Amino acid sequence: MNYIDLTNITKKYSGSWVALNEKLDKVIVSDSNAKKVYDKAVKRGHRTPTLFKVPKQIKPYFGIIIYD
Repeated sequence: MNYIDLTNITKKYSGSWVALNEKLDKVIVSDSNAKKVYDKAVKRGHRTPTLFKVPKQIKPYFGIIIYD
């Protein structure tokens, strides 16, 4: 399983919506409005941006992703 380090994103974009590229390693665009973020990312040529609401505080979270 590959892990993605979002530490730098959480520090820089705290409280904002960000769109990540297909590899989930680069922020395409950020804003306080999710629709604006999505629209700007698509306009820049990213067909499937991943949106992520960056938390204001880092809290422990455990989860799992299951791929079919």
